[in-house]
Amino acid sequence: MVKDKIYAQPQEVIPPFEFNRQVVEVFDDMLGRSVPLYRESVLRQAQLAARSYQPGTRIYDLGCSNGNLGMALCAEMSGHDFELIAVDSSAPMLAAFARRLTVNAARERVELREQDIREVPLANASVVIINLTLQFLPLADRETLLHKIYQALVPGGVLLLSEKLVHHQPSLNALQQEFYYRFKAENGYSQMEISQKREALEDVLVPETLEAHQERLLRCGFGGIDVWLKWFNFASLLALKEG
Repeated sequence: MVKDKIYAQPQEVIPPFEFNRQVVEVFDDMLGRSVPLYRESVLRQAQLAARSYQPGTRIYDLGCSNGNLGMALCAEMSGHDFELIAVDSSAPMLAAFARRLTVNAARERVELREQDIREVPLANASVVIINLTLQFLPLADRETLLHKIYQALVPGGVLLLSEKLVHHQPSLNALQQEFYYRFKAENGYSQMEISQKREALEDVLVPETLEAHQERLLRCGFGGIDVWLKWFNFASLLALKEG
């Protein structure tokens, strides 16, 4: 695993964060040191997806990146027939995913698409996964996508959504930020790295409150909604299309 040193040196001008080849090379280290409970979240989402999958339908992974969740899902679905459509707009991310699939027995069941997740056709889905991806879309586009997902899900289908959050109460928001930066420092990031990464993500990753996510899901028609994993300013939700 290549160590993330992208922001280890002072930069006079910090470009906006993007999922380019440089990020792909250090992505797994970056996730492990920047996203609390990342591996636990991926494992349980794969298990939830396998449990919720309905034969003859599709699983969509929107914003699949280098395939961490997709590979975990292939392991969970080993020996079973399924169809996974994995979508990402980053060619380097999909190339990394494709390399991993070459030695996986389930590779014929996985279709990789280089596409904007807002534009991909969705239909006959029993599981849709959006893992730390909605936060990169413009605010105005998020409800449109979730409504489209709801329409594509079959009755009993499930949406698995993980996001970075902000808190509506300033004091609690400050507390969550404090412990998040503490987490990153404990994982070896310097204060300069934390600061420069924060600047790179400004206006690129726009988090919302947990309440905003829940209210939007309800407006789109989802019934049962559960926050099944939460760590300060990170949360994983499950939303059901009842019927």
